[in-house]
Amino acid sequence: MSIDKTSAHGAGGHQVVNPDAAHDAVTAVDPRLLVREQGIAGYLSEFKRKLHAGDLGSIPVVIGLVIIAVVFQSLNSEFLSAKNISDIAVTMVGTGTMAVGIIFVLLLGEIDLSVGSVSGVSGAIVAVMAVTHGMNEWLAVFVALAAGAAIGALHGFFFAKIGAPAFAVTLAGLLFWLGFMLQLLGDQGTINLDSEGAVGSLTTYFFSDVAAAYGLAAAAVAVFFVTSLLGNRRRAAVGIPSRPLSDIVLRTVLLAVIAFGAAFMFNQYKGLPLAFVLFLAVLVITDFVLRRTAYGRKIFALGGSVEAARRAGINVAAVRISVFALSGFFAAVGGLFWASKIAAANQSAGTGDLLMNVIAAAVIGGTSLFGGRGRTWNALLGALVIVAIQYGLALEGIRTPVVYMITGGVLLATVVIDSVTRKTQKTAGRA
Repeated sequence: MSIDKTSAHGAGGHQVVNPDAAHDAVTAVDPRLLVREQGIAGYLSEFKRKLHAGDLGSIPVVIGLVIIAVVFQSLNSEFLSAKNISDIAVTMVGTGTMAVGIIFVLLLGEIDLSVGSVSGVSGAIVAVMAVTHGMNEWLAVFVALAAGAAIGALHGFFFAKIGAPAFAVTLAGLLFWLGFMLQLLGDQGTINLDSEGAVGSLTTYFFSDVAAAYGLAAAAVAVFFVTSLLGNRRRAAVGIPSRPLSDIVLRTVLLAVIAFGAAFMFNQYKGLPLAFVLFLAVLVITDFVLRRTAYGRKIFALGGSVEAARRAGINVAAVRISVFALSGFFAAVGGLFWASKIAAANQSAGTGDLLMNVIAAAVIGGTSLFGGRGRTWNALLGALVIVAIQYGLALEGIRTPVVYMITGGVLLATVVIDSVTRKTQKTAGRA
């Protein structure tokens, strides 16, 4: 391809810079510098830069949650009641946990359609082994979780080693494991679980002492503040811009308002739900794995460019298989929460709109369908949106078909925003 040198150089051979192009170029400025040097004006400047670059993170989801709360509370005063908030927190755990596994897969730019069926298999395995055959329930739980991871790894093997598309492999898995679940349950179709057993207690146990909820809130705020300070010190030690103390304090105060507000509402009902505590633990651990370990960086690298990751020495097949194994594992965990919710394993487990809700929770929370962008905390926000809408519509007596249509519309809007954001980032030179 020839290059017109006269358009790029002057008569003396000196390069000519297009002033319009220079004017339109977006200078990347570290947001911590803006906040430190400009204060509130720095926040506004950073927000405008992110808006121009299509990088708003979780802001649209948070705004959406506020709108959902205002609308449904205005329609029914029970929406923000302590009981309803507690019910939402417990119900979203099953969907949210499964969404964590989906987020790992989406970061690769792939999809796993089998998670609903795998969750049903998990509940069926526990019920058959613990109830029908009298096995120790904890051992049955271990077998169910191991089976979920093995199923996911099997899907990953066909995708990573054989080269079959993940969509086709997991679609086949959806059908196969659904049939396997039905075969396990047999003609009876439903096996009741002990509501006070290991699985049954997952969604029925609450820490009734008020100190539990407030203690967890205080610990979360303290850990956030300390880790933020330590992170700033590490940045300062190597000459990297860091946020000012006032910014850390502001973020800590906002977290404290949310955390202690939630603790207060939990204590107005039954107390802190065990299911919600376990879900938070999953989010903290998986977020650490993704953001602070070499394994997590490999996942993001694969989501950005498989070929570049391969040339960098990453074992692409191994990472892919492990990610699908994680997806299967978290699907199994979610299946146990759903089995606990109804205190049974039945033929409808893992079917219906569960798969779509799990994928919707991951995407609505902010994880990109195109790979390479997302955090496991997106599962919390997305599941909260999905379940809050469902509970709000249920309070208004809205029929199931309308609930499906509204949830589908929210998912479509999120996908459109994700697509527009990606195009905007490409235009800004960030993708």
